[in-house]
Amino acid sequence: MSEKLKKFWSGYNFIVVFLIIFIAYIIINGKATSWTTIKNIFLHSAILGTIAIGQGLIVLTGDIDLSVGSSFVLAGGFAIMFFNKVNSIFLLLICALVLGAAFGFLNGLMVGKFKMPSFIVTLATMLIYRSISQYVMNTMGWTRYSVDAQLSRYRALFMFGNGSFLTISLLAIVWLAVAIFMIYMTNSTKYGKRIYALGSNAKGALLAGVNVVRTKISVYVICGLTVGLATFLKIAKDTSFDPATSGKNYELYSIAAVVIGGISMSGGKGKILGIIFGTMSFTLIDKIITALGMNALLNDTVKGVILLAAVGLQMIQKRSRD
Repeated sequence: MSEKLKKFWSGYNFIVVFLIIFIAYIIINGKATSWTTIKNIFLHSAILGTIAIGQGLIVLTGDIDLSVGSSFVLAGGFAIMFFNKVNSIFLLLICALVLGAAFGFLNGLMVGKFKMPSFIVTLATMLIYRSISQYVMNTMGWTRYSVDAQLSRYRALFMFGNGSFLTISLLAIVWLAVAIFMIYMTNSTKYGKRIYALGSNAKGALLAGVNVVRTKISVYVICGLTVGLATFLKIAKDTSFDPATSGKNYELYSIAAVVIGGISMSGGKGKILGIIFGTMSFTLIDKIITALGMNALLNDTVKGVILLAAVGLQMIQKRSRD
């Protein structure tokens, strides 16, 4: 029995971590806890969680993407301007996906084809993307990117972003659907096996016939697509983007959700399923801080401590396996 528990803990400790944080939240929140507060965990996790799934694929290959928050903002600003011209929700979605994929492809090309370090490449594009989004907004004389409320499709877009099905937010349903697809892809397809092989041993994967360059580029493109989808969800929910604050620290928060979800930063180990629980754990931390009435400035302090604990847990597991 102890061996089974050990195996479960090794493979699914992110569920235990989530349950501990969730129980702590219920105790602290007390009588204020209701079905509405619980379902809002899914809603408030949807946008970051969608980005974190793409980030998780990159981390599985042993790389990183620090530009997701900035590409999220740049794609959002351009997508809103495009929507204000075409007044089409479908074309808005396509625009956000194409922009996200293009930004991801640029990162992937430099990392995969030109062998540049992912940390440096995505650090550079993080600065570039947010800078461009702020420059464009300021030259236009705007304070933020906003959807034109006079458009005929404005209400339908807003209703989607703030609607629900069987009391569950539509945004959360989209996020969970993407997660299920990614779980299937990584667990049951040859492409998924190539991702794990690349993260475990890049040279070995190359010798085994894996096209390392193509795989790396494709993973960044997929991450870009999840960023684009998250952009669309954000526009539908809030109908605006502020380049100075929107997506702030998303690159760090998405990595934190991935690590709390049990994916190894060295690559090749972990489950996409864990990212769902990792993101919700991260969301619950915000709610616990609010329920305790703590100063909001301490928010990232608490998150940083929990992130260090998650990394420490991974190190302990690695040593026990070795």
